[in-house]
Amino acid sequence: MLAKDPRKKIVIMGAAGRDFHNFLTCYRDDPDTEVVSFTATQIPGIDDRRFPPDLAGPLYPDGIPIVAEDRLPALVREEDIDAVVFAYSDVSHIEVMHRASLVLSLGADFELLGPNRTMLPGAVPIISVCAVRTGVGKSGISRHIFELLRERGLVAVDIRHPMPYRDLSRMAVERYATLEDLDRYGCTIEEREEYEHLIAQGMVVFAGVDYEAILRAAEAEADVIIWDGGNNDMPFVRPDLSIVALDPHRPGHERLFHPGEANFLSADVLVVNKVDSADAKDIGAVLNAAREHNPTATVIQTASRIESADDSLLSGARVLCVEDGPTVTHGGMPYGAAVLAARAAGAAELVNPAPYATGSLRTTFEHYPHLDSALPAMGYSAEQLADLQATITATPADVVAIGTPIDLARLIEIDKPVVRVTYGIEDHGSPRLTDVIDSFIETHGLDGDASNSG
Repeated sequence: MLAKDPRKKIVIMGAAGRDFHNFLTCYRDDPDTEVVSFTATQIPGIDDRRFPPDLAGPLYPDGIPIVAEDRLPALVREEDIDAVVFAYSDVSHIEVMHRASLVLSLGADFELLGPNRTMLPGAVPIISVCAVRTGVGKSGISRHIFELLRERGLVAVDIRHPMPYRDLSRMAVERYATLEDLDRYGCTIEEREEYEHLIAQGMVVFAGVDYEAILRAAEAEADVIIWDGGNNDMPFVRPDLSIVALDPHRPGHERLFHPGEANFLSADVLVVNKVDSADAKDIGAVLNAAREHNPTATVIQTASRIESADDSLLSGARVLCVEDGPTVTHGGMPYGAAVLAARAAGAAELVNPAPYATGSLRTTFEHYPHLDSALPAMGYSAEQLADLQATITATPADVVAIGTPIDLARLIEIDKPVVRVTYGIEDHGSPRLTDVIDSFIETHGLDGDASNSG
C-alpha cells in the first residue's frame, strides 16, 4: 500500500477573486499544503483554465487547474481531499451551509479563512468601503470619500476588489488612470462598471491578482488608500477605518449573507445608503439592526441621488432599463438606478426584456427569474456583448435608460435613443461622512500640503 502524502490536500472554492488571494497569502509557499484545484462559479467562462505557474510559485510548476464547482464531489473522492476552503462572496448563509454539508458528507473538512490570515498591512492609512450585499452603493461612497480627501489636499488611490476574467499572468498588477487604459487591457463590461466612473472623477485605480504587489504600487502614489470592495467581500488589506454600506431596499439582508454579516458586525462606520428612495419603515429596520448588532459603530445615513440625462425622453415612453449586471443578478435586486429614474420621470411602461433575450442572456433570465423590468449589462466576453446588443435591438422600446456606470455606447451599437442615469452620494442628516473623514485625517496626522500631490 502506498503511504498517504503527508501534505494537507485542499480545494479552494471560488469565483476568480478571493480564492486566488487566499491562495497567494496563505498557501502559495506552504510546503505542508497542496492546493489540488480551484473550483469556479458565479462568473461565466472562468472554469477550464489554470492558475498560471508564474503566479502559483515554485511548488506548482504546472500551475493549478480551475474547474467548474459541480466537479467538487468527484475531486474530493478522486484526489482524497482533506479540506475544502470556501472563498467567494454574496452567498446566503443557507447556501454556504448547503456547500458545507456536501463537503462534510464526502468526509472532508469545510473551512473559512479569517481576516487575520488574509489581510495585508499597509504603509499608508487605509479606508475600506465594503457592504452587506452587492449593489448597495460602495463605489459611490468611495467616490465621495475621494472627493473629500482631494478637497483637503490629499491624494487617494483606489484599490479595487479583483475581477480577473482575462489572462491572469498579464493582469497580476493593473493600473488604470485613463479610459484608454480600459481599452488597452481589454476590460469586460463588469470591470468597466467598477473602474470607468472612478477614472472619470480623476482617481487612479489598481486591481489585478497579486494584491501584495498591487498594494505596494498604490502606496507609492497615495497619501490614503481606499479599498473599494466587491460584492460583500471582506477587505484584502487591513483598514485603519472600516466603512460598511447597508441597503434599506433589502432590510434584514445585513444578517443573511456571507461574508456581509461579518462586515456588518466588525465595521467602524455603518452607512445606511439610499435613504432618499427607500421606505421609512425599512430605513428604520436597518437602523435598529445596526444599533442592536454593532452598537459601537458610527451610523450614518446617505442619499443616493439619481439623475437622468433627459427626463423628457423617458416621460410617457416605453423604456428598456439596462442595469449594473452583478447588482441585479447575484445581488438579487430586481431593479437599479435606471428603473428608479424611469419611474420618477413618468415612463408609460418598463418593457420586460426577458422574452427578447438572445443567446447567453436567455440563460441569465432563466437563472434569475426575479428580473422582469431590467436587462443586466452582461459582457464577460465578446459573445456576451453581441448578445446584449442583439437583445437591446430586439426589445420593442422607445428609449433605453442605462443605469450601469459606464458609457455602454462606446462598446456596442444601440439603435434607440439613450438616456444615461447616474447617481452620487450625499450626506443626509448628522453625523456625516464628511465628519468621519475629517476625524480620520486628524487621527492620522495627514497633511495635504506634504502629500503625494507634490
